[in-house]
Amino acid sequence: MTDVTQEQILEALKSVKDPSCNEDIVSLGMIQGLQLKEGHVGFAIEVDPERGPSLEPLRKEAEQAVHALPGILTVTAVLTAQKAAGGDDHSGHNHDHGHDHGHSHGQPAAEQPLLPDVKSIVAVASGKGGVGKSTTSVNLALGFASQGLKVGLLDADIYGPSIPRMLGVAGTDPESADGKMLEPIKSCGIKCMSIGFLVEEDSPMIWRGPMVMSALEQLMRDVNWGELDILVVDMPPGTGDAQLTMAQRVPLTGAVIVSTPQDIALLDARKGLNMFRKTEVPVLGIIENMSYFSCPHCGERTEIFSHGGAKKTAAQLGADFLGEIPLDMAIREKADAGDPIVASVPDGDHAKAYKAIAAKVWEKVETLTESAGPGLKIVVD
Repeated sequence: MTDVTQEQILEALKSVKDPSCNEDIVSLGMIQGLQLKEGHVGFAIEVDPERGPSLEPLRKEAEQAVHALPGILTVTAVLTAQKAAGGDDHSGHNHDHGHDHGHSHGQPAAEQPLLPDVKSIVAVASGKGGVGKSTTSVNLALGFASQGLKVGLLDADIYGPSIPRMLGVAGTDPESADGKMLEPIKSCGIKCMSIGFLVEEDSPMIWRGPMVMSALEQLMRDVNWGELDILVVDMPPGTGDAQLTMAQRVPLTGAVIVSTPQDIALLDARKGLNMFRKTEVPVLGIIENMSYFSCPHCGERTEIFSHGGAKKTAAQLGADFLGEIPLDMAIREKADAGDPIVASVPDGDHAKAYKAIAAKVWEKVETLTESAGPGLKIVVD
């Protein structure tokens, strides 16, 4: 395969002209966040918010120009816009949000199905980083798969993608039969996709909020997920613009909050829970991770981060407590090794705990999807 440089990509993009001034999009400084990894290319095209809906042909032309280079396997270009002066919405659009699986958010210029064959979407979120959210996401997804469900896992943490490593598929290049739709990577019986497959593992993602959301939309729309019973979304930590936009623009079936037991983590967990409630996304419950530590030598139990705080917080906020997961070296070691505990030790106590939580979540999901009616339709404007 011929090695292509960023300079060659930019030279190819100079053939694409902005129709408003007939100048090329590189000279105009419209190309942002260019990433190149082993034949896979990604970049953003920064445009005026008001022109965004009319520039889809320009985006496609840019993708085609780069794809024509020898050695290029896939190209992902996204349109992004800075916040308009005096505007309130970071994406350049205003959205009226109501949680109805059969409707679109706001008034879309044209309906573009993101995940037409996905029956339910569950976000796994935390108010802060470092609470084991990604480890929980992976093992919950495997817990769903153990019930015979068709499961997908979307790594929505653009700035710190960890799912590829946790599933033992880091460094894998997604395939594409037509150069447009990526095939998800399969591991441990589930399908997964992450920006980590498309950029170098140690490459920093210096992207603004709108660019992040555009990338996430393409990881949903331009990936051949196929029929899924449930798509688990490993959300970015915190409650910033990316998280809020995701909650507003993707009709989530529900959200699961992950927290450790100590007070400072629970304060952030409350923020995460309230964010979903304000955007009318059902909160399925709270999981207490790193709940306690049992010494592998003497069996003595130590509550390093306190214990029971998540259960107490759930009761105070009127949310369900889904269960607790201990702080255990085996869970951490298996995640680091790309051999998650639910897959590698399926009959162990830790796997049973994850599976029990997954069963509770799926029961709630079934109730919500039945009450919403058939035909989950996700659109983006």
